[in-house]
Amino acid sequence: SDFDSKKKRKVAEIYQALNSDPIDVAALRRMAISEGGLLTDEIRCKVWPKLLSVNTDELPPLPGKELREDNKDYQQVLLDVRRSLRRFPPGMPDDQREGLQEELIDIILHVLKRNPQLHYYQGYHDIVVTFLLVVGDRLATALVEKLSTHHLRDFMDPTMDNTKHILNYLMPIIDQVNPEVHDFMQRSWMVGTIFALSWLITWFGHVLSDFRHVVRLYDFFLACHPLMPIYFAAVIVLYREQEVLDCECDMASVHHLLSQIPQDLPYETLISRAGDLFVQFPPSELAREAAQQQVERTAASTFKDFELASVQQRPDTVLRQRFRERPRGEERTKSILTKPRTNRFVKLAVMGLTVALGAAALAVVKSALEWAPKFELQIFP
Repeated sequence: SDFDSKKKRKVAEIYQALNSDPIDVAALRRMAISEGGLLTDEIRCKVWPKLLSVNTDELPPLPGKELREDNKDYQQVLLDVRRSLRRFPPGMPDDQREGLQEELIDIILHVLKRNPQLHYYQGYHDIVVTFLLVVGDRLATALVEKLSTHHLRDFMDPTMDNTKHILNYLMPIIDQVNPEVHDFMQRSWMVGTIFALSWLITWFGHVLSDFRHVVRLYDFFLACHPLMPIYFAAVIVLYREQEVLDCECDMASVHHLLSQIPQDLPYETLISRAGDLFVQFPPSELAREAAQQQVERTAASTFKDFELASVQQRPDTVLRQRFRERPRGEERTKSILTKPRTNRFVKLAVMGLTVALGAAALAVVKSALEWAPKFELQIFP
């Protein structure tokens, strides 16, 4: 009963934000980040376009079949989509699934044709199919195009340099919170971060079997900074601390353990912790360790150019407001959150923050956007 009443209140708040003039995008972000996310696909159809600044009154026409003619990516896209059976709901009739797969191919080819600077990568279809299943083909086309030219752009470069750069944030985050796990992973013959590659480039769509968990994470990521998926990857590793430390300290063992993502993760807790870590250790503080040449080319560093418009949705304003609204008892948590780290072997109290505070903290989405000073440090030859 209490859960149902909370859900009803949240739905009412979402529709109030949608119906305000101008639309209260800041409130929609808070709803997407906070416990339970956007709750239903019906609501996602209305809110996801607002989070990406997509005008639903000016959607592009559905792509025609001529897209497939002489398209350099068609054969690879076709192969990947044919292998995507597990991404569709179990029990879906074959003809319905096959129809959706055809739509999936067309959406991908349409975005690539309209944006020749983008390069297809294996795993891209795992993101596109999520949008297709939630919002349908026409709206999915518009949302995926906007996402591909912003949040996902680094994965769609001709080389993997920028993707490697983003993966390089994983170990510094882990080191800040749990140096023991970080050092163990470093000692295990440099296990590296490749285990998290499929997590990152598919926004976990490829590795999670329950579609409800996938769309919950998409709510979260769409409302946040482009680097949030790597923070979420870090909290998964940190959550599995004991498993990691109990593992044989060699590359094969550690890689095998970490590449098998558990399906029963406490998603709301981890979402909250990822947000807290983003505030505690913003990308700007980690940039030196993660830097590579031409760091300014990454989507995260240019996110300030991704215009989500109006002053009303500035997340720093949202953050201050939510701190004012927070119960007095949480004031101690604020001091913990902003207290500088003095002992690298003391785990951060921030890891225990509540989901509610995690949601408030994550309203910082754009306040840490000056995240990477243009260091001329070459990490990849």
